[in-house]
Amino acid sequence: MRRFAPGAAVAVAGMLALTACGGADSDSGPASSGKPRIKLVINGGLGDKSFFDSAYEGLKRAESKLGYELKVVELGSDRTKWEPGFEDAAAADDYDILAAGTFDVTDYIGELAPQYPDKKFWVFDSAVDYSGKNGCSNKCENVYSVTFKQNEGGYLAGFLAEKLVAEKALKGAESLNKVGVMGGVKIPVIEDFVVGFKAGFKAAGGRNSDVLVQYVGGDKPFGDPAKGKEISTAMYGQGAALVWPVAGLSGLGTFESAASAGRYTFGVDSDQYQTLTDSAQKNTVITSILKNVGNALYKAAEDDKKDAVKYGAVESVGLAEDAVGYVDDDHFQEVVPKQIRTELQDAADQVKSGSVKVPSAF
Repeated sequence: MRRFAPGAAVAVAGMLALTACGGADSDSGPASSGKPRIKLVINGGLGDKSFFDSAYEGLKRAESKLGYELKVVELGSDRTKWEPGFEDAAAADDYDILAAGTFDVTDYIGELAPQYPDKKFWVFDSAVDYSGKNGCSNKCENVYSVTFKQNEGGYLAGFLAEKLVAEKALKGAESLNKVGVMGGVKIPVIEDFVVGFKAGFKAAGGRNSDVLVQYVGGDKPFGDPAKGKEISTAMYGQGAALVWPVAGLSGLGTFESAASAGRYTFGVDSDQYQTLTDSAQKNTVITSILKNVGNALYKAAEDDKKDAVKYGAVESVGLAEDAVGYVDDDHFQEVVPKQIRTELQDAADQVKSGSVKVPSAF
């Protein structure tokens, strides 16, 4: 039995093996079926075992359980292809709802949504400008945005990291007191993870000077595992007991580096202990800090069936809505002492109740 606290994620590795190669479209059925059609347009690709894979899993669940049809368009990592890719995707009459995520897509959706007022648009992990000052000539009345309080998840990650190093609970790294966070690029949504992490680390008794932070950057900040490995290896070389990658596909390099160095990691967005296939790499994962993108999209699909989606507005969800959390399973319980697990759950309860306010980069 696997328990997830406070949220839940579903392992999708087997499913993704069939869909994560290349930048092709995949249709799930004919438009003539009469089922509501969702098109997921990814500014990148599947196979990150994290953010986009979580979104895909949630919409696949909506397809199988709620009777939607799902089409996936992968635009790849070449940014010059994103704008025309979104234009083509929006112009095609093969969807009722177009879903897309990350801050990179908001301008595209803000321009396109008013051109297709009979269509619906979902933006996850960012929000369009509903004021109409930046696109959205119709104030995006046909767009639903959902953002996540990733700072709350980051707080739990930092709290747990400090407790583990302070109690010398990480076998083979007992003498180390530093930890690292590797972000994809320095933007508000990634900084929100970092700000929360540092706050949790300090709340647990640590010093922020013991938190190493570095960004992948470049042309593929969320799609460069080699650079992710290079940065993580440097952090481990500086004495980090564990590194938390918040960098999509680039984070896969962290798990490789950790396995080589005999150090530790946290997963992000999805349960990466489950999605990683290399046994040495997966055993570096103490827990995963979940951003339940898939759950949020599945809920939007449920609400859409009831005409209850709040279009023309942004919804922000966090620990209180089980939209972020951490994996508490047999592996976690084996490697994390009971006292630390109790303290972490208490910290989560305090954030969830509002008695602890986590600082944010926004």
